[in-house]
Amino acid sequence: MAKNELQVLYETLLDRKEHAEVGSYTAYLYEKGLEKILKKIGEEATEVIIAAMKENNKEEIVNEISDLLYHLFVLMAEKNITLDDVNNELEKRSQKSGNLKPERKPVEKY
Repeated sequence: MAKNELQVLYETLLDRKEHAEVGSYTAYLYEKGLEKILKKIGEEATEVIIAAMKENNKEEIVNEISDLLYHLFVLMAEKNITLDDVNNELEKRSQKSGNLKPERKPVEKY
């Protein structure tokens, strides 16, 4: 089975964590540590929001989402969170239904 690009990215980030390339942006993030990684995630999330608020700009939104995913994957690798960990959590969540919190449940009309 062929790997998808998210798997390839994650494996590349794990490799770069173990075998830092001189001048690599990824190596720079790992060297600077968690605080820098988290700041970049915040910046990229903001850029996704700004891009999404613009009309008819799908390409920019896709670019910003890709940047955000890259930085989230750096965080995952930094914290030893695997794609399987995330996938398993998403599978558990997909099994849930009808679990709206009281404040989200529709109000009954008489």
